Amino acid sequence: MTVLPTGFFRPAGLASEIAGNWSPALSPDGRHAAYVSDRSGTPAVWVQPVGSELTFQIAFPEPVTEVAWSSGGGWLACQIAPGGAPRHEVWLVRPDGSDPHQVAGFGEDTAENMRWLPGRPVLALTENLTSTVLVDVVAGTRDVIAKGDLVSLCDVDPAGRFALLRYGPRGSRRIVLRDLATTFDEVITPGEVAVFSPGGGCVYARSEDGEFPALVRIAGGTTEVLASGPAEVESFAVTADGRTAALLWNVRGGESLLELLDLDHDGHGQKQSVPLPGAVVTGLCWSFDGSTLAFTAEGPGQPHGVWACDRDGANLRTISAEPAAVDAVHPTLATFPAHDGRTLTGWLFTPAGTGPHPTVIWLHGGPEAQERPGHGPLFQSLVRRGIAVLAPNVRGSSGFGRDFVNADNIGLRYGAIEDVRSCVTYLREAGIANRVGVMGRSYGGYLTLAALCAYPELFDVGIDVCGMSNFATFYEHTEPWIASAAISKYGDPGADADLLRDLSPIHRIDRLRAPLMVVHGENDSNVPVIEAEQVVAALAARGMPHRYLLFPGEGHELLHRSSRAAYLRETIDWLTTHLQP
Repeated sequence: MTVLPTGFFRPAGLASEIAGNWSPALSPDGRHAAYVSDRSGTPAVWVQPVGSELTFQIAFPEPVTEVAWSSGGGWLACQIAPGGAPRHEVWLVRPDGSDPHQVAGFGEDTAENMRWLPGRPVLALTENLTSTVLVDVVAGTRDVIAKGDLVSLCDVDPAGRFALLRYGPRGSRRIVLRDLATTFDEVITPGEVAVFSPGGGCVYARSEDGEFPALVRIAGGTTEVLASGPAEVESFAVTADGRTAALLWNVRGGESLLELLDLDHDGHGQKQSVPLPGAVVTGLCWSFDGSTLAFTAEGPGQPHGVWACDRDGANLRTISAEPAAVDAVHPTLATFPAHDGRTLTGWLFTPAGTGPHPTVIWLHGGPEAQERPGHGPLFQSLVRRGIAVLAPNVRGSSGFGRDFVNADNIGLRYGAIEDVRSCVTYLREAGIANRVGVMGRSYGGYLTLAALCAYPELFDVGIDVCGMSNFATFYEHTEPWIASAAISKYGDPGADADLLRDLSPIHRIDRLRAPLMVVHGENDSNVPVIEAEQVVAALAARGMPHRYLLFPGEGHELLHRSSRAAYLRETIDWLTTHLQP
């Protein structure tokens, strides 16, 4: 086992391991921005005037994952990840860095889903997916307004009479309107995101009632579709005056399209497209006065950067962004059939020259996440070394409609494992690949192990990054709110015990033949480190070639740049050794 400290020296000759800048938050007048950046080596909050390069860091002893600016301008809410773990704390701090104090995520609790209520000094958040909390920063109070299993707080109306709550496990969530006086609940739409209009007279929601998520407006028991199509509405943000919505679409297999929708004309007003500085956009954020929209953009060889535009989409400008690599390889979108006739897609990065090439299949996490043409220093480094990369979206991925994202639930997971074999078939029949490796992170790490054990003859090397190896021990050791939310995707550890045992790679580890590297964060409480330890112990007992990289001070993600640099170096070395012998 190799234990890699977070202070490991950055190796020379690798693509930058910087993640960049993300989670933009604007001051009420849009003239200043706060955001998270890892430019100092660890994710931290930075504040600067929009249009200026003068920056100010707000120091926290632990990594910061998210920041939000209050609509009154007096406070920043910061989500902290102690020890890099998935358990989060929420702290408040003044924009000048003074008066830091914790308001949520105490002890063993975790806090998430921060939202400042517009025009009020009140922060809404959720703890443990069981308690919804309002923190009044002026009164100094902290009130639990609703409790339940798998509940999260979306918004509270201006009069404080109603709350929008999200209930349910992954893939089966619904938005509920709760009367806070009577605790009466009314389901208004399937989905995960909803907010009240400024006056509280209606609700805007990302509805998942149809095949593709749509933006809807709900009032008086009537639902009006404002934006829908043969693509997914990924997210939206409404100005505090309720007149404009920023609408983010997921199109062309994972690229972004950003539109501004005029809400003054019953939702049927003009749409204005915003030119994007990168292929993938996230993190929409309006200033409270509605003058400025901020967002995060990234692309191949282009780390996350924070950008802004005016309310009409004009005057696109950089808040903080790293320069894009001029020699970056841009992927093509590959389309190929699965074993059962479903259409699969994947982002294909190919080296110069004719194939076949040694090739790596990269499997994303989730499973209800999506591989998109964003910043991927590992992919760029491999292609420069003559190794092709296919990053597919197998069944269970988001971005392709409700049927596709649910096509791997519980007993359908065997189909997702077969999709990995379909990727190899495509790569070899198209003349792209000779030697093939497979790797992935989180659920992608699980799928890597499952494919290596199901089809050992197909692969020459593998890398499992914080993947599940045994569903029984995963459910036993993960955080309780993670376990509860996962049952709809993976199955019930009691009722589906036989199925989960059969789907657990640890019980087929004798079939594995490819040299395997296992990577894990020591503080991971999402997929606990026991999942890696079982695999390593089984391989060692059988004399199978393997390597184990353990990162202290890291959790489910490698948050420190030094850790990512070490991971890049070791991963490239392992893959080139076994794919280019």
